[in-house]
Amino acid sequence: MRKVYVVGVGYTKIGRLYHRSLKDLFAEAAWKAIEDAGNNMPQALVVGNETSSSLQDQDNLGAYLADYAGLGRIPAFKVEAACGSGGAAFYTAYALVASGLADIVMAAGVEKLSDARSSGTTSALAKAAEADYEAFYGASFTSINALIMHYYMHKYNIDYEYLAEWPVAMHEYASKNPYAHLRFKVTKEKVLSSRIIAYPLRLLDASPISDGAAAVILASEDVARKITDTPIRVAGVGMSTDHIYVAAREKLDTLVATIKAGEQAFKMAKMEPKDMDVLELHDAFSILGLISLEDLGFAEKGKAAKLFSNGAFHLGDKPTVNPSGGLKARGHPVGATGIYQIMEIAMQLRGDFPGVRVSNAEKGLAQSIGGAGTTITITILSR
Repeated sequence: MRKVYVVGVGYTKIGRLYHRSLKDLFAEAAWKAIEDAGNNMPQALVVGNETSSSLQDQDNLGAYLADYAGLGRIPAFKVEAACGSGGAAFYTAYALVASGLADIVMAAGVEKLSDARSSGTTSALAKAAEADYEAFYGASFTSINALIMHYYMHKYNIDYEYLAEWPVAMHEYASKNPYAHLRFKVTKEKVLSSRIIAYPLRLLDASPISDGAAAVILASEDVARKITDTPIRVAGVGMSTDHIYVAAREKLDTLVATIKAGEQAFKMAKMEPKDMDVLELHDAFSILGLISLEDLGFAEKGKAAKLFSNGAFHLGDKPTVNPSGGLKARGHPVGATGIYQIMEIAMQLRGDFPGVRVSNAEKGLAQSIGGAGTTITITILSR
């Protein structure tokens, strides 16, 4: 396989962007990425999206977006893997370049969740759960993650006060991120007093409903060297799946797909967890960020919450987790989130991330989760 590099990134602000359309958001991010890549046009487009069929009544999304943005008659298609669609789109775009099928490819993600009422959006997102035994009975990802969080707290005797440190840190980072959705700080007391949405999950444990788009340009080594003096290498990728029906899993406090995808990515990169300087983990709910630290080998099982509460994984520690603010506060435009994460790692390694920067970062990891840990991609980038 050929070596693959990230040579350009582009993104929109994240928020409830009622005045923007799906295609407008995509076009903005796409052309920013093209400009960042020296105005080199992609030979193919892979776009991640979860809800365009349900919320915009729009399928054939690849051709629709490529046409509107003026990318030409290039191969273009949508990849859907629930809220892990962005990570899956990047994985696919990587394969196109690594295989030699294309020399320069755009991996993008776009989502417009504010086009429906909250109930409609919740229903659209719930289609990524098991239709017969979860969604049919009204289970949402909020309730499923509440179950996981309750089990974790009980099994490891973890008081909620330790878990409450996660949203405090994420909001601190997001307050300094110019494109984040929730750009305000919260105190631990505010987290502890926020309303319970599904016991023991509180409102400030959950990521917001967001709109946004992001794009990265991937290129082969010979093309990358012509575009930039500091290309960011895609050192390793991994992807795995697990039972979509959560009750069928052996454990609730472990996402097996994270472990498997992580093993693949670390092996390909010839690296270990201790080599990582910065992480962007999929914390749609705060418990997922803590479990993922454990599943990826950064903390022993049941220890991440107390370690984080005591200052581990914060800015200045190695690795630093979610300096963007994470899904929790940067925002979670679901199909675009995985691309935002990879873009953020690339910018940290380039040294031009517009928010909180990790000094001298050379290696970073992004994790994208689809469903309640059903489809997971891991991407490792290296300067």
